[in-house]
Amino acid sequence: MAEFAITGGIGSGKSTVADALVHHGAKLIDADRIVHELQKSGGEVFINLVGHFGEGIIGDDGELDRKKLAGLVFSSEKELEKLNSIVHPAVGKEMASKREAFAKGGSLILIDIPLLVTAEGELARDEYKNFSGRIVVDCDEKLAVDRLIDSRGFTEEDARARISKQATREQRLVFADYLIDNNGDLQSLERQVNECWTWMQTFVPQD
Repeated sequence: MAEFAITGGIGSGKSTVADALVHHGAKLIDADRIVHELQKSGGEVFINLVGHFGEGIIGDDGELDRKKLAGLVFSSEKELEKLNSIVHPAVGKEMASKREAFAKGGSLILIDIPLLVTAEGELARDEYKNFSGRIVVDCDEKLAVDRLIDSRGFTEEDARARISKQATREQRLVFADYLIDNNGDLQSLERQVNECWTWMQTFVPQD
């Protein structure tokens, strides 16, 4: 089985690259997307969150209001720990299930890990050393800020604050087995994604 991590700073275009590799045939495991799925109304995680934090975290549409929940937990270490104790085991179980299913199919597995590298410049977990390869999507900070402003409605101050809390570009590059430079146009990105997919396929065992 060949398993790859993909990472990049906020605004780098990591998710765009991951989706493009899925189009080529990679099987994506995205923890953030799994969290969103598990937190949908009626699910076990949703019920447990409402049971602890109260109905005030439910939005007008009946779904979880993540901004309200964030406001409750990030000012309290105790409540953040409670949130993690509800969400993380469920996410880990779902990720393990997907990995097992994809592995049986002989797929090239791509795991989206935004915080692969810590702000201190180290791998966040020891097991991250065991991937077949680590793909880093990189771009200039100003370009990342502009993307966050244009596509997500961030203010420049908010965008730079979020970036400052993550690993630096240089820290991520230390752990890159494959680098995708997303400073150019879409044609350049498409070419690099194609080349990356070709590289990933070299890890498939030959009969």
